[in-house]
Amino acid sequence: MGKVKMLASEYETATKVTKNRNSSRAAETGGFVLWQMMPDMWYVELAVGGSKVHAGSNGKLVWRHTPWLGAHAAKGPVRPLRRALQGLDPRTTATMFSDARCIGEKQINGEDCFVLKLCADPSTLKARSDGPAEIIRHVLFGYFSQRTGLLVHMEDSHLTRIQSTGGDAVYWETTINSVLDDYRPVEGMMIAHSGRSVVTLFRFGETAMSHTKTRMEEAWIIEEVAFNVPGLSLDCFIPPADIMCGSVSEACELPQERGKSMAGSNRNKVAALEKPQGKGDNIIWRVEV
Repeated sequence: MGKVKMLASEYETATKVTKNRNSSRAAETGGFVLWQMMPDMWYVELAVGGSKVHAGSNGKLVWRHTPWLGAHAAKGPVRPLRRALQGLDPRTTATMFSDARCIGEKQINGEDCFVLKLCADPSTLKARSDGPAEIIRHVLFGYFSQRTGLLVHMEDSHLTRIQSTGGDAVYWETTINSVLDDYRPVEGMMIAHSGRSVVTLFRFGETAMSHTKTRMEEAWIIEEVAFNVPGLSLDCFIPPADIMCGSVSEACELPQERGKSMAGSNRNKVAALEKPQGKGDNIIWRVEV
């Protein structure tokens, strides 16, 4: 479990840039907790600024519950929580990037890093798309320290095309840049105990001068990490009974206008993981990045 602080720091149009100059007062604070069982069951709660978001996976279905959409299943294959890759689940991170391509080296905050690249395959992108909303690409870059082998920076970017009836297509590009800090050992595993992210939502396409860009910043601190949590069972990951019959694509989470909550783009956090017992675990992750 831990604490989180979020701030919508900048809003840009073709003719104007508005910056939040009183960040200390405008920031929303809250807390989060997550339970996870290997290989692909997890449940997370995040409460920020008077709103609460739930999300989970029972190994067969990924679902979300947000104030603006209610409870709904997510389209596409089951995947691990993306936030678990941000220094909080090194085993999953290593497994996921095992098939990545090394594209070079780069210094991040004075640390020499290898840069690994993962791209979602076309079949996964198609499975996550829905009707007029098509996910065109989803790319993940991981920057791993050459000295420690730990993930110190991550870039997550995806582009969605939404075709309106009788109108021009609108494109949404979502980019999340995360820096991971304060690695400390917990029962022999190195866990990042703090981090910060910058989220950018870029909307363009209708006309040449109609683009908008929203920037949000987030910082989090992990207060407690525990393995083999007593009482954690399969029952903890049962989806809500009121989940909608049809699944909802990620495009529905995009804000339609300025002023709507952006927490949905950057809300999942990790608190507790179940450490595998023994060395014979055969874990297969069905992952989309």
